[in-house]
Amino acid sequence: QVQVMEYGGGLVQAGGSLRLSCTASGHILTINAMGWYRQAPGKQRELVAMITTSGNTNYADSLKGRFTISGDISKRTVYLQMNSLKPEDTAVYYCKARKFVNDVWGQGTQVTVSS
Repeated sequence: QVQVMEYGGGLVQAGGSLRLSCTASGHILTINAMGWYRQAPGKQRELVAMITTSGNTNYADSLKGRFTISGDISKRTVYLQMNSLKPEDTAVYYCKARKFVNDVWGQGTQVTVSS
C-alpha cells in the first residue's frame, strides 16, 4: 500500500510564494512518478507538474516559469515551489503517486491567493 500526504497550503497574497510538500509512505518502490494536480471550484482537476523516479519533469504549459517541482521519490518527498502567485491559482492542490497499476491521491491542501 502507498499513501501520500500533502503539506504547506495556506493563504498568500498575489505575487507571493508558497511551497508545498508531499510525502509518500508504504511500498514506494511501486511508484514511478509523483506530482501535483489542482482543482479550482467548478473546474476539473488539472495537471500542475509531475516528476519521475529518474528526475524527468512535466509541467502544465501555463505554469512553466512560475512553478517548479523538485524532490526525490526514493527519499519519499517531492516539493512544489509556487512563485508569483495569482488569484487564479486558488485551488485545492492534490499530490498524486503514479504506480504501475494505479494512482494514489492525497487528501488535498487548500491554496488561496488573495488579490
